[in-house]
Amino acid sequence: MIFPFHFESKVEVNASADAVFLVLDDPRCLSAHMSKSSWMMAGSRMVIELDAAEGRSVGSKIRLSGSVLSIPIWVEEAVTERTPPLRKVWETKGAPRLLVIGHYRMGYEITPQGNFSALRVFIDYALPHTLPARWLGKMFGALYARWCTDRMTSDAARHFNQSKQR
Repeated sequence: MIFPFHFESKVEVNASADAVFLVLDDPRCLSAHMSKSSWMMAGSRMVIELDAAEGRSVGSKIRLSGSVLSIPIWVEEAVTERTPPLRKVWETKGAPRLLVIGHYRMGYEITPQGNFSALRVFIDYALPHTLPARWLGKMFGALYARWCTDRMTSDAARHFNQSKQR
């Protein structure tokens, strides 16, 4: 699969690489922004379903489904790389039904930096294949990619900053 578009977000996290990986290895934590109502999802949210491995092994399946403005959307992903505590990658499988992006590869890299970790979340993606969604993708795909990676990095930083303040 060719992914002509790329976006990434970076943040310093106030935790060890092991601690960061442990939290982000759970797709429910990493994708929590998708399961909450948001302006980017037009007030909608998605349900996250996991297989028996819960997204924590190569080959593990993750399914997100929901609707935006009464339009059903879904995507199935599979973990393709997992190197604790440094890197995890997953990508779409089958035919995703999304509004502004099509197939994608997404992941994160954690670089230990003494008492903290550098976190990079990335997405490589293609536009949807159907004409109306492709048009929406040209208009909003980059905005969505930025929102998604920014939310993942900011949620991770917030999680560890809050846990350090308690």
